[in-house]
Amino acid sequence: MATEIRVPTLGESVTEATVGKWLKNVGEAVKADEPLVELETDKVSVEVPAPSAGVLTAIDVEEGATVEVGGLLGALDASAKPAPAGEKKSAQAKPSSPSSETGKGEPPLSPAPRRAAAELGVDVSKLKGSGKGGRVTKGDVLEGAAPAKARAPQAPKAPRETGPREERVKMTRLRQTIARRLKEAQESAAMLTTFNDVDMTAVMALRGRYKDLFEKKHGVKLGFMSFFVKACVHALKEIPDVNAEIDGTDIVYKNHYDIGVAVGTDKGLVVPVLRDADLMSLAEIELAIADFGRRARDGALSLEEMQGGTFTISNGGVYGSLLSTPILNPPQSGVLGMHRIEQRPVVVNGEIVARPMMYLALSYDHRIVDGKGAVTFLVRLKENLEDPQRLMLDL
Repeated sequence: MATEIRVPTLGESVTEATVGKWLKNVGEAVKADEPLVELETDKVSVEVPAPSAGVLTAIDVEEGATVEVGGLLGALDASAKPAPAGEKKSAQAKPSSPSSETGKGEPPLSPAPRRAAAELGVDVSKLKGSGKGGRVTKGDVLEGAAPAKARAPQAPKAPRETGPREERVKMTRLRQTIARRLKEAQESAAMLTTFNDVDMTAVMALRGRYKDLFEKKHGVKLGFMSFFVKACVHALKEIPDVNAEIDGTDIVYKNHYDIGVAVGTDKGLVVPVLRDADLMSLAEIELAIADFGRRARDGALSLEEMQGGTFTISNGGVYGSLLSTPILNPPQSGVLGMHRIEQRPVVVNGEIVARPMMYLALSYDHRIVDGKGAVTFLVRLKENLEDPQRLMLDL
């Protein structure tokens, strides 16, 4: 008996999605709840599971097509027999989009790793994909290119091949939403950025002293983000305007501290939220962030996990950024930008010494947060990080 595969409810206010990739071929046996197809919404990627065990008998929507909630994606039949391998491949070739086909025997590629492989001359068929479902990521391509460069001398550059000099790729729904929201933030808020720097000596010493014991007890590494989350919550309690938002002619002050943590993925930036961060321990924060990072890369975050934040932290330092001006995540009124730690000369007790310093940037909505509040927020953050015991004593 045939069972229809339909687009599930995707969350509040989400009515349509784009078919990202079919994970199964027509004629292939599937288990109940096994992922069949990836859908990309304007907020997150989701996988549609098989409603029951059977054989995928039809794919009704091509990759890249737009589908509405409740729309028909395909069908499976519990009584059908799996097709031979050759037939499975030919059956899948018809609904696949050209951008998803990488050649015979090659792992499935998205645009980013495909471009990297072409630029670096990497044979993707020889790579073992580390992505979900064995897919090759851009990191796999870069790793595959490194040994080859180390073994072989650089050959003279061949003349540029004739052919297309540009590639046009449709933006994913997530990327479209990122672009729209960033532009809206610039247009709707009176955004301003103020800066400070922080001496990370005390936090680094504390982390170095207890990181092994911390990981042994809690099963997660002690990073810097948990200290920043705690320090931000402490500063937000003192400067409530930074934790508030504007709704029409009203200011909505939040008496809860739900901190968004920006996570970079191959498809763009997502911001899962730590709920009630003021009630979480350092270990709970680190465990939650590590889990967010893993599931963000796998496209497994839910819409609910990325809604309702009151303040956001973005760590450009992991990419080597020295200084930046982060953009607000509406309707929030503040976002903190962290940056790389580097040894810089500073004056301490009249002497010039080298200290591990980090620039901090607070972008804020000047309609609700004045300059004094923004500067005070960063000063409190600096004080709490340079003397972490203040956090423990709630000073």
